Amino acid sequence: MQYRIIILSFICLLVACGNPATQYDILITNATIYDGSGEKPIIGSIAINGDKIADLGNLENISGKKEIDAKGMAVSPGFINMLSWATESLIEDGRGMSDIKQGVTLEVMGEGWSMGPINEAMKANSIKSQGDIKYDIPWTTLGEYLEFLEKKGIAPNVASFMGATTARIHELGYEDRPPTEEELTRMQALVRQAMEEGAMGIGSSLIYAPAFYAKTEELVALCQVAGEYGGRYITHMRSEGNKLLEGVDEVLTIAKEANIGAEIYHMKAGGQNNWPKMDLMIAKIDSAQQAGLDITTNMYNYVAGATGLDAAMPPWVQEGGYKAWVDRLKDAKIRAKVKAEMKKDATDWENLYFSAGSAANLLLVGFKSDSLKKYTGKSLAEVATIRGTDPEDTAIDLVIQDGSRVGTVYFLMSEENIKKQIQLPYITFGSDAGALATEGAFIKSSTHPRAYGNVARLLGKYVRAEQVISLEEAIKKLTSLPAEHLKIRNRGFLKQGYFADIVIFDPARIQDKATFENPHQYAEGVAHVFVNGIQVLEDGEATGQFGGRVVRGPGWKGWK
Repeated sequence: MQYRIIILSFICLLVACGNPATQYDILITNATIYDGSGEKPIIGSIAINGDKIADLGNLENISGKKEIDAKGMAVSPGFINMLSWATESLIEDGRGMSDIKQGVTLEVMGEGWSMGPINEAMKANSIKSQGDIKYDIPWTTLGEYLEFLEKKGIAPNVASFMGATTARIHELGYEDRPPTEEELTRMQALVRQAMEEGAMGIGSSLIYAPAFYAKTEELVALCQVAGEYGGRYITHMRSEGNKLLEGVDEVLTIAKEANIGAEIYHMKAGGQNNWPKMDLMIAKIDSAQQAGLDITTNMYNYVAGATGLDAAMPPWVQEGGYKAWVDRLKDAKIRAKVKAEMKKDATDWENLYFSAGSAANLLLVGFKSDSLKKYTGKSLAEVATIRGTDPEDTAIDLVIQDGSRVGTVYFLMSEENIKKQIQLPYITFGSDAGALATEGAFIKSSTHPRAYGNVARLLGKYVRAEQVISLEEAIKKLTSLPAEHLKIRNRGFLKQGYFADIVIFDPARIQDKATFENPHQYAEGVAHVFVNGIQVLEDGEATGQFGGRVVRGPGWKGWK
């Protein structure tokens, strides 16, 4: 009888106490959960174990070794930067501060130029052309570069397309001619290797020399290889201005002939005379999608773009690379011809100088030479006045004297079109910039404010203030939609078993602070960021932890 009483008492104790609480590594409670699907949020908790989301929803009887109360905050998948130039900035500073502080957890690189594959001549040229950031190049292939970053230590994840320009330079240098059959075969072999190492596909940037010299057939041949591995073609089109619609047609041709999905980088209609073409561009894409082609786009949320003064001069003068370009510019007759072409509208090349409408609409933001850094942040018109030369001569002289193409911001787009593009169901977002910091080598030069504010500007200006799209739709376009376009597995959603790339932010506070006059300013409103379960941002400040990994495409041998 006595034993029976003891047993009954023990059973009652178990019933009274319930099951012991489940403990996770990290527990985020009271979260307004936007799962990346575009659906309305739910209130609940998210549990993380190791690098994965262990559970989420209305969780009970649980605890965490570390707990974060997210009451009043939005919790979403980490944001994907579809056009990142963090290629060098992450070598300098693996924290990726300007992007991490906006909730970016994946940097997707490779707009035309990629950090591999490179040969010895390309390595030497890259080292020679380095600006404020100096680094050795111990890698050769694209996969080796990405692994170099991961081993070094980075806060965000990284992925890359292989550059079509990189393949061309690898085999042809800077010559203006089509590849021979043997050269094209070797270029295709480079693509095959990159895809098997995990490249996302092929990226092109066709307004720049030597990419400008590539014919459609060459691009189709490279994309056919990438397409065999399930990769994507992503492109800065041959024209975003006077031949905008013809540029779209070339994208559609490549997609169809290579049997590959295609994405248009930084969708825009550049130059006021081209702004009305945006509706026609959208109609072309919609029609192609209805015909069965996989065509998508991305954008940054500003009326100005940024590139170099090479985009102000005709491609023919740049054949052979920087030294040959400068040698030609020093010839009086050639210089006069270049100046004349700079001042004219063009259909056979993309003249951003003319499209901007005035030298006052070009801001000089990136000089290599210390002696010229005094002009940083000034317009080309201002510098021309200071130097007492006309704007065209000033641009040419700066390229010669600086030893570089000179980083330049061009004001080209309309605010109305930006809002129209944001609403497109297939649009995603890319900064077209590095992941910088407000210290060290980064502040030796200016930059475009998109480096510090592209995502925050979307969520603060266009979602909260102007209500162009809803918050849940914006989050989808920053997370699951780009992951879908890239065929990335187990990222882009808040789901059980997915990698714990998570951002916690205040939707009432998130806002870009960077301006064209003072671009080195961090965005506000992001509190916590996790990358593969590692907290890289806590209470708005970098933790110094590196959770970033290489994210590989569908051609990678370990993908399936």
